[in-house]
Amino acid sequence: MYETFLATVPILSSLETYERSKIADALESRTYQAGEEVIKEGEPGDDFYLIESGVAQVEKQGSGVVAELSKGDYFGELALINRASRAATVRAAGGEGAKLRVAALGEKAFTRLLGPVREIMARKAGERYGTA
Repeated sequence: MYETFLATVPILSSLETYERSKIADALESRTYQAGEEVIKEGEPGDDFYLIESGVAQVEKQGSGVVAELSKGDYFGELALINRASRAATVRAAGGEGAKLRVAALGEKAFTRLLGPVREIMARKAGERYGTA
């Protein structure tokens, strides 16, 4: 199920089919209702998320909503790459009844399986979030 989805995620498109297959085996599907927090700014980070469906809003204290993410987008990598606390809060968006469905990858699997794209993610994190 996840192998086809992972092939559509731009950051993972450069991986070999067997590499995406290993990632697919380690993913865990989670669903959040509109308004529900997926991650909270300042808390420790131990999962990486890929959006399967729905919309998520990224909020930073003092700045409000700074981005909206949708299918194929990812978040949570910054805390794992930098071994730091969460840099933003991400919550399910949409009206009543809306849901956000994500595929979660734990920290150990993230480190082990995303080695080939980790450097790209670190560089993109700098571009996306203004960090090094």
